[in-house]
Amino acid sequence: VQLQASGGGLVQAGGSLRLSCAASGHTVGSYAMAWFRRASGKEREFVAVVSGTGRSTYYADSVKGRFTISRDNAKNTVYLQMNSLELPDTAVYHCAAGHYSHISRQYDYWGLGTQVTVSS
Repeated sequence: VQLQASGGGLVQAGGSLRLSCAASGHTVGSYAMAWFRRASGKEREFVAVVSGTGRSTYYADSVKGRFTISRDNAKNTVYLQMNSLELPDTAVYHCAAGHYSHISRQYDYWGLGTQVTVSS
């Protein structure tokens, strides 16, 4: 499974971005899909996960109510809608495919990240 994240960029605080993660090489309908992020000088951090069917989601407390994860299995794509962005949301965002979890080692496949920078 190859994963490619896109949609990052520079946005002002309070603004919105929508990240996409396109999968190829294998249908990802049987995998949970998640977003993690890593800010400069910090550890990788769980953001959100969606189950294979899309019926279950789970969010980090820091993004709950602001971010929404969704998937379109027909397009083999997962999305992360990010609203009310804050300065601490600045990070490289990675998508991953694996088992439904907030723990990074439960994921078998990782994509290259996309940079999100929030300015004041």
